[in-house]
Amino acid sequence: MRRGLLTAALLLAAATPALAQHEGHGGASDETMAHEPMAHEPMDHEAMDHGAMDHAQMGHDRPAASAAEAGPPPRAFEGPEHAADLIWGEARMAPARQQVWRNNGEARFGTLMAERLEARIGEEEAYLWDVQAWYGGDLDRLMLKSEGEGSWNGELESAEVQALWSHAIGPFFDLQLGARYDAAPRDRTYAVAGVQGLAPYMFEVDAALFLSDSGDLTGRVEAEYDQRLTQRLVLQPRLEANLAAQNVPELGIGAGLSSVEAGLRLRYELAREFAPYIGVGYEARLGETADLARQEGEDPSGFVGLVGLRAWF
Repeated sequence: MRRGLLTAALLLAAATPALAQHEGHGGASDETMAHEPMAHEPMDHEAMDHGAMDHAQMGHDRPAASAAEAGPPPRAFEGPEHAADLIWGEARMAPARQQVWRNNGEARFGTLMAERLEARIGEEEAYLWDVQAWYGGDLDRLMLKSEGEGSWNGELESAEVQALWSHAIGPFFDLQLGARYDAAPRDRTYAVAGVQGLAPYMFEVDAALFLSDSGDLTGRVEAEYDQRLTQRLVLQPRLEANLAAQNVPELGIGAGLSSVEAGLRLRYELAREFAPYIGVGYEARLGETADLARQEGEDPSGFVGLVGLRAWF
């Protein structure tokens, strides 16, 4: 009996705080908890002072086009051409600028390029050279060119030397003016005018007109392209065309497109400056030039094997 009363007393004592807390929550009447409707009165836009609003501060304004087109103020063009003259003086800065120009803009350097030193294996075994050398700066250079061909039995079929002034007319092309002298097949002198440079898609082009001391006008166009197969293996197609404005029978040349030469050379660069190569070439004399060759008992066209060297220093 006593144990039952003691247990009931303990349960009652534990429940009393919980009942008190619940009663506190329930103390708020339903009237107090009811949400009264909010009064939404209409806004009086007429009472608002729209003129006082600074729309420029709201970011809606845009810069006037006239301000962007006005350009720099007149004072920007005042003063010396070189700002350093304000500090050190023009008399002291002029020699310094000349020294910078000599070190960078007037540098002189030169190159010797043996484009083709080759043996030609065909009906007649022959050799050929095609060499260029130049010295000068970025804008103006003195250029020497030499090209010729002969047979191994000692006969020199053609030999020429050109001395040219080369002037840059753009980032990729030079204008070349000068003189050419032929030692074979006959002694003859020419005035030369041409261009040489790098055409779009990396084609190297050399084109020139030649006016001889006899009044004969001829022309030559050469184009080649280096296709790099590996870091050291390069395939080079090459095309050359020769033209004449009139017949030159003593040189075996007919008017029009007189001859073409196409070649394909595969070279291996032991070093960038030294590359042996092998290849194949095709030569054809055309039109009246071919007729003149037949009259001399020569074949106007044919294939040749090529073994040679390309080097530069």
